[in-house]
Amino acid sequence: MNKLGSEQSSVPQVSIIIPSWNDGMSLSKTLECLQGLAGIKDAEIIVAASGDNSEVERAAAGRAQVLWPGQSTRAAHMNAAAAVAHGEILFFLHADSFPPGNALELIHCTLSDARVFGGAFEHLFADPGWSLRMITWINRIRYRLTRNYYGDQGIFVRTSVFRHMGGYKELQILEDLEFSQRLKGLGRTVLVKVPMLTSGRRFLAQGPWRTFFFIVWLLLLHTLRLDTQRYAERWRGRGNCPPGSTIPGVPSGSKQLNVDRKVVSRN
Repeated sequence: MNKLGSEQSSVPQVSIIIPSWNDGMSLSKTLECLQGLAGIKDAEIIVAASGDNSEVERAAAGRAQVLWPGQSTRAAHMNAAAAVAHGEILFFLHADSFPPGNALELIHCTLSDARVFGGAFEHLFADPGWSLRMITWINRIRYRLTRNYYGDQGIFVRTSVFRHMGGYKELQILEDLEFSQRLKGLGRTVLVKVPMLTSGRRFLAQGPWRTFFFIVWLLLLHTLRLDTQRYAERWRGRGNCPPGSTIPGVPSGSKQLNVDRKVVSRN
């Protein structure tokens, strides 16, 4: 497990928080990626998980602290981990996302400006394919205009600000969007224009454009303040299925691709 650095350090320490739901394989790849980050020895890694205990414990062994909050939502996982975090900065990662090699340095640099409360990274799918590239391009236009970020962009925030906000709301989906909207309402947020690689498995499992337009539908409902939570099962999958699994009764899209470690760039 990575420990926080010396209290004498003048650099604010980062607590990296990863929610995981029956996803030990992807978690293992992300934790392996984190070991190569510059400054990782001075960071704290906390995994908040549910599901298969043995698979998650095996993936995290020697690399992260593991919590079992007893709830299944991503919001509950992240809040539980943030409650025990020691860092002055919280960096939230999905279990299938891969930050650039200098991510911690970029976060420190961004938050060296006291006016900045938090931010996120540029989004980029790790998987090939023109559909995913086009969706990334459309998504970049959206968040550059709105400053509303998703969790797969690696949202980071000052711990004091996060606790002042009361953390993530206990939503089943769109907790990241709701959080980033509240965050920008409190103070300045910054987009770090370096890509955060993330798996496109959800899109590949159900079809890239089918999934994209489903998200557009959710965003419309959210904007109109209508119920989005009833669609949580369709987004997350049923039962103990890991993210990106094909939902019974819904045609699958392209064959899901495994994220090759070679695509994890070191910036």
